[in-house]
Amino acid sequence: MSDSGRGKGRLVADRRYPRASQKSTTKPQGRKASGGGAGGGGPSRPRKTARKPARKPAKKRNFLVAFVLGTFSWILRIFWRITWRVTAVVALMLALGVGFFYTQLPPVTDLLDGRARGSVTLIDRNGAIFAWRGDQFGGAVTASSVSKHLKNAVIATEDKRFYHHFGVSPRGVASAIRINLAEGRGPLSGHGGSTITQQTAKLLCIGVEYDSEVWKSEADYVADCRESSLLRKGKEALYAMAMELKYTKDEILSIYLNRAYMGGGAYGAEAAAERYFGKNAATLNPQESAMLAGLLTAPSSLAPTNDLERSQARAATVLRLMEDQGYLSDAEEKAAQASPATLSEEAQRKTGGYFADWVMSTGPEYFTRDTMEDVVIRTTLDPKLQQAAEDAMNSVYESKVKEGSKAQAAIVVMSSDGAVRAMVGGRKTGVSGVFNRATQAKRQTGSAFKPFVYATALELGYSPYDTVVDEPFCMNVPGSGQWCPQNYSKTYKGRVTLTTALAHSLNIPAVKISEAVGRDLVHKVATDFGIKSELNDGPAMALGTSEASLLEMTGAYAGILNGGSAVTPYGLVDLRLKGEDEVLMGTGGGIRERVIQSEAAGQLVWMMEHVVSEGTGGRAKLPDREVAGKTGTSNDARDAWFIGFTSDYVVGVWMGNDDNSPLTGVTGGGLPAEIWRETMLRVTDGTEATPLPAIAPAAPEPAQPQVQQRQPERQRRDNIIQQVIRDLLGGG
Repeated sequence: MSDSGRGKGRLVADRRYPRASQKSTTKPQGRKASGGGAGGGGPSRPRKTARKPARKPAKKRNFLVAFVLGTFSWILRIFWRITWRVTAVVALMLALGVGFFYTQLPPVTDLLDGRARGSVTLIDRNGAIFAWRGDQFGGAVTASSVSKHLKNAVIATEDKRFYHHFGVSPRGVASAIRINLAEGRGPLSGHGGSTITQQTAKLLCIGVEYDSEVWKSEADYVADCRESSLLRKGKEALYAMAMELKYTKDEILSIYLNRAYMGGGAYGAEAAAERYFGKNAATLNPQESAMLAGLLTAPSSLAPTNDLERSQARAATVLRLMEDQGYLSDAEEKAAQASPATLSEEAQRKTGGYFADWVMSTGPEYFTRDTMEDVVIRTTLDPKLQQAAEDAMNSVYESKVKEGSKAQAAIVVMSSDGAVRAMVGGRKTGVSGVFNRATQAKRQTGSAFKPFVYATALELGYSPYDTVVDEPFCMNVPGSGQWCPQNYSKTYKGRVTLTTALAHSLNIPAVKISEAVGRDLVHKVATDFGIKSELNDGPAMALGTSEASLLEMTGAYAGILNGGSAVTPYGLVDLRLKGEDEVLMGTGGGIRERVIQSEAAGQLVWMMEHVVSEGTGGRAKLPDREVAGKTGTSNDARDAWFIGFTSDYVVGVWMGNDDNSPLTGVTGGGLPAEIWRETMLRVTDGTEATPLPAIAPAAPEPAQPQVQQRQPERQRRDNIIQQVIRDLLGGG
């Protein structure tokens, strides 16, 4: 059978499941009009397969845009690859740095007291504190043991996010940089944005301890610790983060509260609370706490002992911050603002600064300047007398010294046994740490030296009634030629008694007496009485051409008052360690050996009383009691002195210019005598007047020759020396 008449079909089966995305495009086949085969139809056409629609041609991208986008994408990929690698390296370095400092951190208890030296507390003769020296440390406190107000005030002022950061506050740093730039400073100058933890790291000097072989001085060490370079701040940040890992927040705050300097020599909250308010840090009220917290930014200039009003203004700002951050209610803040903190009675005292400096200089260095312990020194200071001296100084300068004058003055008040009761080292009172003219200035004594000349004569048997001729006088000085001294008045009184010669401060009689008794003896008497400064060997020594300090001169006069025994001026009574009763050091002063006999001393007091009652010291008279003393004016009036005493106290006053230039219109009998009187009026106020220990000499017998009126038992010179004396004094 032939199949030639049939159309052949496809040999491949149709797709059973057509593609979902493709619709069939096959059309039904129609029958042909002609075609062979039994079926009566021609062969069928092959079925057309489905075609995908033609893809639209892509738009061509701009070459420049494509280049820029490609380059930017490449840069981003490079930047990302570098960034994550650098970040990883930095993170590793940070971890290593923090880890290193972490291993170096000691127990927290070892960090509470970081002072380089101990403290010295000075108390007066009544047992009250009047001065502090060294680094005060009242004892270790913790964040939980101090007043909650102090803790809150410190956080509100220094680091309000303290309990929420990891030791470094990026927000705080960014804010500080913004403020610094806005105020025209460098980004790291001014506000630092440091957290309390970072500040503590700085106080700890990032763990570096002082080494005398590395730093020239402690000041250099502190300066290095306070360096503010970027590298230093980076180290502090690492150290701070290590502290955050090692210690709790309250432990870090405790270190800060113990180490922070709060002015007035006080290190730590306890010392500051005692220094300014006389109480413990645990009992501080909000306004006191705010004042201490306010000191942290500028402890020296804001210290209430330095400027109370400024310190109170800063405390008011801190109180507002405490209220703003929820540490105080509105009512509490208003109550605190209405009653600002004030200083304790002890802290208000600004007297005795010169005295305290002097006492510190007299004690051993290992207990004063270089002590590692806390020391308490009991002194001879009398606060009433100290205030009297300072008030007298201020009174005279305000009322009697010309405006613009640069003349300085100094005062020493002393008991007859050498105990210094008050000291003013300059016209500016209530200060310390400055030049002390009472102890450090060595100036020509002028006629204030003459009592030692007459003390020598009286000791040798002269009488206050003996006479000497005041007349033009010259003598030959080996190596210098002829020397012709003159009286201050340029006039002469003829024959005068020794008492009159001293009362009117006549120079010629003083030189004659000195030469008669022997310069070597005068030198010895003055030295034995306490003039330790070098004395001139020439005849001008009798006129006070040598130099001495006011303290030396006042101490020497105390020997005259007490009956002729030398004294060593002293201010330190005893020294103990704080909290202990054992005395480690007693006084190094007081009455020493006898220099002249009591009768000679009594007669000299009698002569010196005439200086005030009849002579150059008239301005020193007191209305209710006897006074003895001596004026002194050096060459060209460069120095003016008045040193005198009542039965109870010796007071020395010096006046002069620091540059040693001459004073204008000032002599020892002028302003120094008035300062002395103003001082003594206050010193003796309310005390009973007692007579001076003066011994009046026996009246002279007219028949006896002058100069030889002396007691037989005290005749010390042979007949030849007596003749020399008579010739020198102008006698027959």
